Amino acid sequence: MFSSIALSEPLETLRSVFGFPEFRPHQREIVDELLAGRDAFVLMPTGGGKSLCYQIPAMHREGVGIVVSPLISLMKDQVDALRANGVRAEFYNSSLGAEESRRVLRALHARELDLLYVAPERLMSEGFLERLSGEAIALFAIDEAHCVSQWGHDFRPEYVQLGALRKHFPEVPMVALTATADPQTRSDILEQLGLRQAKVFVAGFDRPNIRYLVQEKTKPFNQLVDCLERWKGESAIVYCLSRKRVEEVAQKLRLAGWSAAAYHAGLPSAQRSRVQEDFLRDDVRIVVATVAFGMGIDKPNVRAVVHYDLPKHLEGYYQETGRAGRDGLESEAVLLYGLSDAVVARQLVGQNANAEQRRIESHKLDAMVGFAEALTCRRRVLLGYFGEALDADCGNCDRCLKPVELYDATDDAYRALMAVYEVRQRAGVRLVIDVLRGAETDQVRRLGHHRLPTYGQGADRSTEHWASVIRQLIHHGYLVQDVAKFGVLKLTPKTRPILHKEQGLQLAVPQERIARRRSKRKPTADHAADDPLFQALRAVRKEIADAAGVPPYVVFGDATLKEMAARKPRTLESMLEVSGVGLHKLKKYGDRFLEAIVRNDRTGG
Repeated sequence: MFSSIALSEPLETLRSVFGFPEFRPHQREIVDELLAGRDAFVLMPTGGGKSLCYQIPAMHREGVGIVVSPLISLMKDQVDALRANGVRAEFYNSSLGAEESRRVLRALHARELDLLYVAPERLMSEGFLERLSGEAIALFAIDEAHCVSQWGHDFRPEYVQLGALRKHFPEVPMVALTATADPQTRSDILEQLGLRQAKVFVAGFDRPNIRYLVQEKTKPFNQLVDCLERWKGESAIVYCLSRKRVEEVAQKLRLAGWSAAAYHAGLPSAQRSRVQEDFLRDDVRIVVATVAFGMGIDKPNVRAVVHYDLPKHLEGYYQETGRAGRDGLESEAVLLYGLSDAVVARQLVGQNANAEQRRIESHKLDAMVGFAEALTCRRRVLLGYFGEALDADCGNCDRCLKPVELYDATDDAYRALMAVYEVRQRAGVRLVIDVLRGAETDQVRRLGHHRLPTYGQGADRSTEHWASVIRQLIHHGYLVQDVAKFGVLKLTPKTRPILHKEQGLQLAVPQERIARRRSKRKPTADHAADDPLFQALRAVRKEIADAAGVPPYVVFGDATLKEMAARKPRTLESMLEVSGVGLHKLKKYGDRFLEAIVRNDRTGG
């Protein structure tokens, strides 16, 4: 195992321990901030390398890095991966027996650990805080930090206790990390964790390797199979809204000859663990699940994520689709959307007894429906929700691959934006539409909006037309919705040229009802699964992983094997040039993979 004392420089650690040649954007700055003893907030997409941002500083600073993680399975995956690289890491949670727990605590007190993973409730218990008070602590890393915010999609009350860490350990640097947080959630995390002075790093939300497809739900099972056929032999996750639907879809897939298993919270714990383990080890290729199959999935080679039903919010959708292509290779996210899905989702939201939470969830569902019914670039809509703008359409979603008809929307845009301006940016979408269409409602009369110049100026257009126009103006960055203030519409700096009639604008022709054809487009990138050498290296990886009792990706990820198959290294020294191959893994596995390359390479290298 590596000792933090023996490591001289973060870049050297990145290369020799983790096998990566260079830091990704923002990683080095975050590492330096923590090494200097300062706090940080990190917003980085799934697969962007968040873990390295705290793992490397923990190995270089004196003491142990304490990592807060919400799920036992996630802790185990992280620790398995670290130990495979020779890093001194353990987890301490309820899954350990008495002897194992004592062994981990002995290692902690003997200062033999670089990283220790714990659950928030365990960390904040009086006994454990007292135990840590006498130890040197390198840093605190709060993973999945969106769980601390009531605005987040996965709020967990036990995370709120973490706000007291600053009082107990005022001198220890803290980093909060998440892949999913809209602007309101972001500010709430900083407030709740006492990170008001922390430097904020936003690496962006874009996952360009994921193709986003939305299809009108017609024959959903056939549409699902179409997607799986495009990625035959690869790993996939299928999300369903109910446990019953999960069981039905998984059963139909098995009867059709697919390697599939069901996963939901109603199954026995042992069965859930077995399904997850089989999936991680590539013994089961497809998992059909509710959102219970969530943050614990650290599998980098999931090629497709299919939403059989409409998610309740874009945060969840983004996080779930983000489980595709964590290794950076081409992947696909398919959403099957039917109008009845939105009705069912609204009924579920309406069952929440907390009025404030119900309001937040209703707004988030509106944004999700807006994404599903968008007539513009999906990625622009998705990233715009999180406050990030794209300069151009992505070219890798169904709307870009098969664009809808455009029309000159200059006049419509002017009227809609002027209505927002005249209501003093204090109204939501529905009220603005009522003003445009000249609706005679009590609210319009009470607020005096019937006297506005734009009142009735859009009476020639339907409610659906104006809803589409306003959604597109939001997606293009001309309007924003303030979630904290009941979803009111606000103008942006981009609005001025439209209101001054200095600029025209084209939008997609609004449709009363979405109508999409199934995408038959095949992945266009080099599909590594078709390479015999890549498959041979996969087989070697599976043998090693099974013998060690770990998931295959802990040995090497698909991206590393793909590069290995392309480079065909013939020596250990040249294999070290492959991204993802560090010294520890080279020593353990290098010869096995070199033998496989020589044995299976028909080009003669």
